[in-house]
Amino acid sequence: MADSSFGALVPSVVKTEGFAAAPSASDTTVAGVAVEVNGGAVAEMEGRSSGEMDRELLCPICMGVIKDAFLTSCGHSFCYMCIVTHLNNKNDCPCCSHYLTKSHLYPNFLLDKVLKKLSARQIAKTATPIEHLKFALQQGGCDMSIKELDSIITLLAEKKRKMEQQESETNMQILLVFLHCLRKQKMDELNEIQMDLQYIKEDINSVERQRTELYRAKERYSMKLRMLMDDNTPPLPSSARWGPHSSDKQSGVFLSNNNNSRAGSCSGSGLIQSQSQSQLKSQFGQRRENVNGSDGAGPGPAQSGSVMAKKRRVQQQFNELQEYYLQRRRVAAKREERDLSLCNERYNAGLEDFQSVLNTFTRYSRLRVIAELRHGDIFHSANIVSSIEFNRDDEFFATAGVSKRIKVFEFSTVVNEPTEVHCPVVEMATRSKLSCLSWNKYSKNIISSSDYEGIVTVWDVNTRQSVMEYEEHEKRAWSVDFSRTEPSMLVSGSDDCKVKIWCTKQESSVINIDMKANICSVKYNPGSSMYIAVGSADHNIHYYDLRNTSQPVHLFGGHKKAVSYVKFLSTNELASASTDSTLRLWDVKDNYSLTRTFRGHKNEKNFVGLSVNNEYLTCGSETNEVYVYHKAISKPAASHRFVSSEIDEQDDDVASYFISAVCWKSESPTMLTANSQGTIKVLVLAA
Repeated sequence: MADSSFGALVPSVVKTEGFAAAPSASDTTVAGVAVEVNGGAVAEMEGRSSGEMDRELLCPICMGVIKDAFLTSCGHSFCYMCIVTHLNNKNDCPCCSHYLTKSHLYPNFLLDKVLKKLSARQIAKTATPIEHLKFALQQGGCDMSIKELDSIITLLAEKKRKMEQQESETNMQILLVFLHCLRKQKMDELNEIQMDLQYIKEDINSVERQRTELYRAKERYSMKLRMLMDDNTPPLPSSARWGPHSSDKQSGVFLSNNNNSRAGSCSGSGLIQSQSQSQLKSQFGQRRENVNGSDGAGPGPAQSGSVMAKKRRVQQQFNELQEYYLQRRRVAAKREERDLSLCNERYNAGLEDFQSVLNTFTRYSRLRVIAELRHGDIFHSANIVSSIEFNRDDEFFATAGVSKRIKVFEFSTVVNEPTEVHCPVVEMATRSKLSCLSWNKYSKNIISSSDYEGIVTVWDVNTRQSVMEYEEHEKRAWSVDFSRTEPSMLVSGSDDCKVKIWCTKQESSVINIDMKANICSVKYNPGSSMYIAVGSADHNIHYYDLRNTSQPVHLFGGHKKAVSYVKFLSTNELASASTDSTLRLWDVKDNYSLTRTFRGHKNEKNFVGLSVNNEYLTCGSETNEVYVYHKAISKPAASHRFVSSEIDEQDDDVASYFISAVCWKSESPTMLTANSQGTIKVLVLAA
């Protein structure tokens, strides 16, 4: 603070030994002058702006409003504790650096009085009436009679009563609003339950009618079968009707026991009858099996066991099935309301959809191994299979991984000729480790690959030579995919945060999409070459229209970690896998929403594979297991743990094995699976 803050008449102090010993008469005179000067400054401070006045009332040491003001011999004011603490360490003024000791400090009573008045005025400006009243009562300067005090108390009591009443009314109003909202919610839930019960009642009637029709058809077929058997059976001869002839008894054709004679067959007409019955049974056997619902699985007890197993599977996933049934039924009902032509007197569309899901879901309960082969050789430790894919006609499948080789196997040979070692029909060496494969959907001899050096290569399997090599990616390329509708187009994604669209007729990329995070997976929509899905390390799926790549059509968010795979079940359904140990199913047509989340497998750091078909999703797990999910159920429908005789139980690396690649065979319950040990298994869904 400047020396002129409290007047320019404050004398400067000369540093002498005698002055420091004790205050002299001149010191007292200085203090008196300072008080007078400060008294004159009070009026000036009251007329200044509040901002300037506030600055002058701050202690130069603590920068707060001065408390217990003390004045120095050099004319500066400080908080008493602030200046004393300072003088314990240094003997100078914090403002002007003049020599100063504790003996040169004087109470500034006038400044304290001014500060108190200013504080009172500040309170008066901002305080509420209650605070004014409290302040007046606390000061004790408010003269008030007992009668006046009783009047104030009465007013306060009345005010309190009114406030309590108002608060009670407000609370009642809030409670009433809550109860009305609760009633509305419960009424909506009741209406929804009543509608669901109506749907269930209608569906029960529909199913009962269907069962009745099936039963009647069964009876008609049975009756027709009996009539045809009766018409084609010739009448028995008299010897057969009245018993054996005496000559037959003598010739020993029939035994003397009457029961044995009835159980025996006639040599003439009995043979004809047996042949006729055999022909009829052969003719109508298949029809009877169809009517009875038999699929040739075995006799009655076996069929009963199968039915019980299906019922158990339904009970285990009852809540999931219930949710799916109600969802499909409500959607179908809304569609029927909008379009009456969709109404079906026999079967509701939602019920048909659910029945199809139920039949598919209860058909399988486990995975069965039908073939197994080793991808690498015993002298090569790098056997991880990064990708495994069927070709267009499912006749061959190709594998690739860290062994730097693309191997093509014939599927029928692997399945039908169980041997310990299967040799590939084609083998192509690459310069770097491979991350992904994609067969061309039009030319079954064309396959593309992406590798750890960022190179995307198109191969001709027949000639075992590369057709095109694209080297624009600056880092590892994780994914590549051919378009189904435009066979010359393919897409790739890389750690360089770029998605590139290639054409096999050109030597450079035709479209480039720059993104902000690493690309883990790319996939064309099977119904259009204009749309691609991109799984990114930013935890999102970016859905692009290639006609405008400035921004995605939609950003699917929900995964908590990087999205490692994206696959299309259909043109409208997209599945994604993430290292947050979940799979997610998305709607990419109507409302771009999350349909279902699948949990059960473990995936926290590795690429474990993802493959889909129309009904099922399958993925690997870091527990060395394969999991299969039905798209309508969020829990696993079946699983299989990889166990190989070549694994040493005492091997420390056993716990680190994981599934690294999976692939469905088209329109089939069969799949290919591979793990980080290099073991490939052919699995099939079984009851």
